[in-house]
Amino acid sequence: MRLFDLTGKVAIVTGASRGIGRSIALNLAAAGAEVVVSSRKLPACEAVVDEIKAQGGEAIAVAANISDHAQLEAMVAKARASFGPIDTLVCNAATNPYFGPLQGLSDEVFTKIMANNVLSNLWLCNMVCPEMAARQGGAVIIVSSIGGLRGSNMLGAYGVSKAADMSLVRSLACEWGPSNIRINCIAPGLVKTDFARALWEDPQRRADTEAATPLRRLGEPDDIGGIAVMLASAAGNFITGQVIVADGGRTITV
Repeated sequence: MRLFDLTGKVAIVTGASRGIGRSIALNLAAAGAEVVVSSRKLPACEAVVDEIKAQGGEAIAVAANISDHAQLEAMVAKARASFGPIDTLVCNAATNPYFGPLQGLSDEVFTKIMANNVLSNLWLCNMVCPEMAARQGGAVIIVSSIGGLRGSNMLGAYGVSKAADMSLVRSLACEWGPSNIRINCIAPGLVKTDFARALWEDPQRRADTEAATPLRRLGEPDDIGGIAVMLASAAGNFITGQVIVADGGRTITV
């Protein structure tokens, strides 16, 4: 469909070797985009590239750690050298090294969470948005979480970082909107990924979550991948500064 056609577009996806990031990379490629698949481990990225190419798409793998500004700069440079100017940036990579109450959170760990989950996204936006502005068009998607909309006594630090991403998107959308750059968040609920395995592998925790979710199921990575295609394509041309919640209805229930 024309509205969802990304033929000729160049997309970077961080944290793209598995889970939600992998789905986003595969779906962007299926819509016609040339995709830069990035995460910390090159072999895992190359496996996703092989999947994309097997389906007739174009992609390259570039290893980069989101905590390292120089590595991100090198990744963006490799993307431009391989495919040309960046049309879509998907900031999906994140970290959550702490599970527990905020009272027990060390300054070092909190700083790491905020740097990886928020500052790295700002770095990447500042690397690619100027060239998007020069062409008067582009899309940035930051994968947040419903953790940024809800309180938690065990995932509070992660939630703070994801709420910050939502605020970051709103401010960046105001800043870059006059250059026709659309910047949005996707806030998934509980999705069956390795990253969230501790939250859904426990049978009782999973049953409780499903019972409290109107759709009565957990999310799948492809439930998020399609939203990214919409936001990157002409279908999302009038959407910016928004948080698209994809949680099966979990946040609308008591």
